[in-house]
Amino acid sequence: MHKTTVIAGAVLAAVCAVVPAAAQSNVTLYGLLDTGVENLTHAGPGGSATRVSSGGMNNSRFGFRGTEDLGGGLKAVFNLEGGLLTDIGGSDGGGLFRRQANVGLEGSFGRVVLGRSFTTVYDFIVPFDPMAYAPYYSWASSGSASNVNSYGMITSADNIVKYSLETGPLKFGATYAFGEQSTGTADGARMQVAATYTAGMFSVIGSAEQGNGNKVAATNRHDTSNIYHLGGMVTAGDFKVQLVGRSYKNESNNRALPDVRANTYWAGLTYKAGPALTLVGAIYYTDVRNVAARTDADPKMYVTRARYALSKRTDVYVTAAYAKAKNGKLISLSRADAGFSDSQRGLMAGVQHRF
Repeated sequence: MHKTTVIAGAVLAAVCAVVPAAAQSNVTLYGLLDTGVENLTHAGPGGSATRVSSGGMNNSRFGFRGTEDLGGGLKAVFNLEGGLLTDIGGSDGGGLFRRQANVGLEGSFGRVVLGRSFTTVYDFIVPFDPMAYAPYYSWASSGSASNVNSYGMITSADNIVKYSLETGPLKFGATYAFGEQSTGTADGARMQVAATYTAGMFSVIGSAEQGNGNKVAATNRHDTSNIYHLGGMVTAGDFKVQLVGRSYKNESNNRALPDVRANTYWAGLTYKAGPALTLVGAIYYTDVRNVAARTDADPKMYVTRARYALSKRTDVYVTAAYAKAKNGKLISLSRADAGFSDSQRGLMAGVQHRF
């Protein structure tokens, strides 16, 4: 109760603080509320469960973003964004602005921001994911996922310097996140580059990233993850097809341990069935490598969604998914759950409103 009161007070203070500024610069209050009812098999040791969950298609959030014209084509930019758990009225992520808290400059040279932010690879990959990194359900997973699909990209980080530039059909971006460790500049650091190119109905993407752990005294080494993406998208009339492949490799700080390797693939089809109705189908597959015979999970997930727009800002949706892992490995449709069985089915119906 005390925590909720503190958060609510902080939000109110933030709103009050930006009201005077809005008369002098471009400041926008925005948000997204997404809540649904989900039925899930193998939801726990006891079996199935039906529950209300926050963030069906997108994580609920609120934020402030703004610009100031500095003249000569130069602008100051900022973004503060916090996550919400609409099912319980709490904050998501453990802080008021854990989604984004950054400030920077934008001009003919591109855009540079500093602070906490989503990473370049996340920004570039989401448009190539048919489920757009939906919490329910997408396996374009992050490295912080707790199930067998943790072989993924770094989606956000503290202490970021992020650059982006769009010129004609080419879009380029880069991220460097400081590890801020006294043991060495590379310890805990994260580096990313990504680019997309669009020509008519075709778009392609490529990205590379490296994430370092903190140095371990026993080996005087840090573990290192290297992740690469390559993908394409075709948009033709009411249809859109997406196909992406990811290569993941983690080198342990202990030379005696083998590398962790996995390749993840996904493909999807989106169909605009009418002015208000959009249908999506996708399949995700992870090929776990460098493990003992008959111990790999190699999970697959099939997912479909129907989304109906009641207005420009309000949608209703239904999502169904099925996941299966090999060799008795635990699997979950959600990136945040470890799983309680080698298979799981989920059905979710919800509503999303944007402001």
